[in-house]
Amino acid sequence: MIVLHEQFTTSRPAREVFAYACEFAHCEQWDATAVSSRRIDAGPTRVGSRYRVVCRLPVGRLTLHYRVLKWQPDEQVVLEGSCAAFKVTDTITVRPEGAGTRLDYRAEFRFGAALRPLEPAMEAGLRRMGKASIAGLQEALEDRLAPPRPSAATRWADRCILPGVARFSKLGISRSRRHWRPVSSYLGGRHIVLTGASSGIGLAAARQLAAMGASLTLVVRDEARGRALVEQLRKDTGNEQVAIELADLSLMADVQRLVQRLLAQGRPIDVLINNAGALFNPRQVTAEGLEQSFALLLLAPYLLTEGLLPLLRRGTAPRVVNVVSGGMYTQQLVVRDLQSDRGRYSGSVAYARAKRALMVQTEEWAQAWQADGIVCNAMHPGWADTPGVAQALPAFRRIMRGVLRTPEEGADTVVWLAAAREAGKVSGLLFLDREPHPTHLLARTRESAGERVKLLEMLRSYAARFRAGQDAGA
Repeated sequence: MIVLHEQFTTSRPAREVFAYACEFAHCEQWDATAVSSRRIDAGPTRVGSRYRVVCRLPVGRLTLHYRVLKWQPDEQVVLEGSCAAFKVTDTITVRPEGAGTRLDYRAEFRFGAALRPLEPAMEAGLRRMGKASIAGLQEALEDRLAPPRPSAATRWADRCILPGVARFSKLGISRSRRHWRPVSSYLGGRHIVLTGASSGIGLAAARQLAAMGASLTLVVRDEARGRALVEQLRKDTGNEQVAIELADLSLMADVQRLVQRLLAQGRPIDVLINNAGALFNPRQVTAEGLEQSFALLLLAPYLLTEGLLPLLRRGTAPRVVNVVSGGMYTQQLVVRDLQSDRGRYSGSVAYARAKRALMVQTEEWAQAWQADGIVCNAMHPGWADTPGVAQALPAFRRIMRGVLRTPEEGADTVVWLAAAREAGKVSGLLFLDREPHPTHLLARTRESAGERVKLLEMLRSYAARFRAGQDAGA
């Protein structure tokens, strides 16, 4: 048997250290040999929970199947991993020490008869591996990453346009994730409001955030689906802090009522994620006389975010994350036609124009709320295979299906912007795959300063109109 034993001290509280180090579903973020890891059962982590970890070897790979043998929250976890060649028992013990936390890691390798004679030759390599892994874990927990900046390759791809657009595909995220850094942020107790959570990218984001321990308020339209969603998330993640709010965000009266309910609850908001969206063909007008894309994709997030500003100001390191679209790269901000009532209607164009306007508003919020400490960024998910794409763009999906991202891949940057410490160090930027990207690829899509002013004035006028309507109704 070969025994590895490493220790270190970190300034993080014991609960945060345990939550990150003892959840093997993301051990590839710090383990020197792990290529991928995932939980293969559901529910709260407990004795018997199982994981699948793929490890890198000098030649080839092997898969370890882990099972939790002992689980003492905030104190200790013991896991046994096995493959055809050996078994390993990992014990991670966490205890407060002074103002920080001491982490003790012990791994016991037991080899089968065929490999036992080779133990002396393998011991040095295993010790190097163990030291590298624990150094990686310590670095992840220190979480001292610099603000995000685009790589030289990303800047080149965006300048050349076509390579940049090609990175919207599954291949783009596969390339980008090679350079991702760990996200060890602790979301326990952080209140996140997420719109459009019942399917696609919103659902994927909700699952990931719930698994990270966030306290979620999910905004959905359908009560039955919403309650089923809450039940499923609680069952899958063990996180009981999941609730729904009902609102049809294409109706501004509903948005205003939602704002008033949340204000009445008085609960500070740490992160607001404006994700709800849909692409409409043919052109549709809401009961309030608004073109539906404009209403749902632009005016709703504007009214919701502005209305919840008092709760964001009371949040801890508050953030706003706006989900936009790569399609906006084709469109210029033209305020007079944001409701697509001039000329021939295209659902894709209406969608892209609304997202372009939301990007502009993101930049304006970032500047206006700097003194409040509110970080406001936007992201686009690339080409993701979601129910919305299948319904609204069936031809595109049929042609591009082989390179479309999963909803989880599309949602990754949403979660990263909500959670990662380094993501809170910049504001007013557009992200794809955790990297900042330019908001324009083509000179012809750049808006004038005057057009930006027109957008702000128009949105403020709509806000005043619907607030007045609500007051009159009250």
